[in-house]
Amino acid sequence: MERWQHSLAASITGLEKLAKHHPVNEEALRPVVDRYPMRITPHYLKLIKGPGDPIWLQCVPDSRELAEDDLPTDPLDEERLSPLPGLIHRYPDRVVLLVSSSCPTLCRFCMRKSKTGTPPVSIEPGVKYIERNRAVRDVILSGGDPLVLPDEELEAILKKLRKIPHLEIIRINTRSPVTLPDRITVRLSRMLKRYHPLYVNTHFNHPLEITPESSGACARLADAGISLGNQTVLLKGVNDKPEVMKELMQKLLTIRVRPYYIHQTDLVKGTGHFRTSVKQGLKIIASLRGHTSGLATPHYVIDLPGGKGKVPMLPDGVKRRGRTFFLRNYQGEVVEYPDTGE
Repeated sequence: MERWQHSLAASITGLEKLAKHHPVNEEALRPVVDRYPMRITPHYLKLIKGPGDPIWLQCVPDSRELAEDDLPTDPLDEERLSPLPGLIHRYPDRVVLLVSSSCPTLCRFCMRKSKTGTPPVSIEPGVKYIERNRAVRDVILSGGDPLVLPDEELEAILKKLRKIPHLEIIRINTRSPVTLPDRITVRLSRMLKRYHPLYVNTHFNHPLEITPESSGACARLADAGISLGNQTVLLKGVNDKPEVMKELMQKLLTIRVRPYYIHQTDLVKGTGHFRTSVKQGLKIIASLRGHTSGLATPHYVIDLPGGKGKVPMLPDGVKRRGRTFFLRNYQGEVVEYPDTGE
């Protein structure tokens, strides 16, 4: 076994083991773990400073997950948008291929938390589907986390995809640099380099997650010529303060990760306690625009229920009178801007 596999095998999956590190109410949380399993890698566990901190909230079970919140288990209607198991086709030119059903650490806010631990499906039908649909030029490998697969299995998938002439872009969505940085080995990075153009989107939610280990993981990928983006989820009690989000976005750039999206929390059953108001999300974006580099300012988006797609949210509406726009800058000033006469 490789070092990262030993780390994964040493992950905490039971409350009794967690209780050896931090005080938890095992009796109260057992029904939660029975419904939504727990896994915390040793690396991510050591980032917890104490109960209720931003790392704790993301990985330790919470009795509020079992609240009757009337939220759906599949808010983005992925089952309807799956022409076959393991593949989601929502947008015309790109698909999501689910290549894994597990993650190093099981995030308590996961949009697919109801599917945790379900058996993986064969990717062969998905690859055939992409081959038949010439409009598909972009595939996103997701799951679960694709990087829980051994190098050989992951490369076998990449080889099959690269043989499809009309497929231009491969993306990998992974949280491994954050929760299992040992996984990002030099060997893995060199292998991925052979399948360019390949992009990796990772998932940092708080500045405390940017450590020497996670920074090194991102450096190994970047040194292999892989463009790194980050998708943050706006989470109550974790990163819903402007100063926290600003620090996160700025630190991401220092480790060569480009902020890509801030997602409004999806309307997923068992995650209602993480939801913030859209008003707060707009306040956070307003606190970034002009107050830090445009490189550090991602899109704030809402993924609409029913699989209707992502919609960017902007803090200021555009006002117009005749040919003149009235635009508000980051200092709150309204400036006139003349349009063309066309």
